[in-house]
Formats: sequence, structure tokens, C-alpha cells
Amino acid sequence: MTRPPSPPLLLITDRRQAARPLTGVVADALAAGCRWVSLREKDLPAAERFALLRRLRALARPIGAVVTVHADLDTAADADGLHLAAGGDPAAARRRLGPAALIGVSCHVEDEVDAALAAGADYVTLGPLAPTASKPGYEPILSAAEAGAIARRHPGRVVALGGVEPGLVPDLKASGFAGIAVMGGVMRAGDPTAAIRDYLAALGAGPA
Repeated sequence: MTRPPSPPLLLITDRRQAARPLTGVVADALAAGCRWVSLREKDLPAAERFALLRRLRALARPIGAVVTVHADLDTAADADGLHLAAGGDPAAARRRLGPAALIGVSCHVEDEVDAALAAGADYVTLGPLAPTASKPGYEPILSAAEAGAIARRHPGRVVALGGVEPGLVPDLKASGFAGIAVMGGVMRAGDPTAAIRDYLAALGAGPA
């Protein structure tokens, strides 16, 4: 079974928030040391999403970075894995994509985490942990104590998501999270390279 890059820094795309063309933002993030990107352009027609995936994989492949896809099982067959929405079926995705695929699930409560990992997900994202500009009003926000307790029960498998700023990262790592997922903080950044470096420094990792 595949496991996420370690320490995980998952960059989730959102071209609508991106300050520049999405491929340029991802290229800068990869150059700064990010090694895991998930394509989350759910509103794109399938053919356009597939074409975008091919461009991102062309950027990622020479440096060994992982590119996964949110929600789209068909497109994920050409990626390194699939990230499912809450309640998704990782076992079915595994049967379709095979043992080498990296499969994750978005989770918001403890029962979802337990179910996703028991069903064969490699990892889950858990959140939100703080208010997030990417999804204003996104609730309920998990307390640090509650989220940390869930993460400690599944070492190496839980990635923090939602409102994660670099200043929060050391406490999240100390509380048991394997890593972090970021979107708007990098997409909106005037300098995505500097933003990724700040996150990597907070994770205790330099550029690969």
C-alpha cells in the first residue's frame, strides 16, 4: 500500500483563487520543494481536467513528485492516485486503480476517519482546524484537542486541512498530525515559492 510523501505537504489546486496561471503556481511550488499536488478542478469538463493533469504530471515527473486527482476516478487512472470526498469508497477506488495508487479521503469527524482508514485509504485529511478564506463559514471547526486525539490514533495517516497557516504547523505536528494540506494560502500568494518554503520550514523539511 502506498503512503503519502513524508513529511506530507499536500498542495490542493484551485485555479479560481490562483494569482497566476495554475501551471505556473504549481511549477513554482514544485521548484520550492513541494512533492505532492492534488488536482481539484471539479468544475472543469472532463477533457480539460485530463489535459491539465497531463501538464501537471509533466512538471512533476522529472523530480519524482506525486500528482493525485480529487473526486474524478476516470482521470485518476492517469494520475498517481485519487482523493475522495467524505463518505467515498476507498476500497472501490483501490480495486479500480490498483495497489500502487495513493488513495485518500476528506474527513471531518472521528467516525469518518476510522471508516476511511479501515476501508483501505492510505491517508485522510481532517478539518477544518481554523477559519479558512477558501471556504468562508466552513464549519464545524474541530478543536485542537479533538483533532490531535484523532491524529494520534492513526500515526502517519492523518493530514491537517482547513485554515492551516505556517504558524500553526509546529503545534499540529506535535499533536500527532503527519502533515498538512494547503490550498488558498499558496494559490493566492504573490510568491508561491516563498509560501511553500515557509510551510516546509514549519514542517522541519527543506526543499527536496
